Amino acid sequence: MKKIALLFIGLALTTLSIAQEEGSVKQLPEVTLKDMEGKTVKTNKLGFEGPVVISFWATWCAPCKRELNTIHETYADWQAETGVNIVAISIDDQKTMDQVPVYVNGKGWEYLVLMDPNGDFKRAMGVNNVPHTFLVDADGNIVYSHNSYAPGDEEKLYEEIKKLAKK
Repeated sequence: MKKIALLFIGLALTTLSIAQEEGSVKQLPEVTLKDMEGKTVKTNKLGFEGPVVISFWATWCAPCKRELNTIHETYADWQAETGVNIVAISIDDQKTMDQVPVYVNGKGWEYLVLMDPNGDFKRAMGVNNVPHTFLVDADGNIVYSHNSYAPGDEEKLYEEIKKLAKK
């Protein structure tokens, strides 16, 4: 009987927790990271006025690089139409983070690239694997999230960006 009561209580608490999560908008957490030059940046104060795409990636992640390289091809058009900014969060650790500037500069990315070698921001955002992309509105609310990458996903992301830009 005790097991049934505990199971019932556990189910009730889980249901309540899920209902509260669905009813609330998740805010961008405050974590201090560094850019490729070593300048400190607070994640909740990126200083952009319009929508912001936050993409978690790593130099060892082929789908991550495909996604960010594909977006790079149309990024100038996206910015001109919607005012969007992209922030690429590298989760490379101490061993591989020296490869980040080499790769980014070689590809000519015009994104803000931040380093998260200890995974603090990754954990705060609930990222389990990469690529993981978030769309954040001007008020710091996370309004869209997508995990993994397949060709065409960037178009879905752009449609979400355009919805935000119209508001």
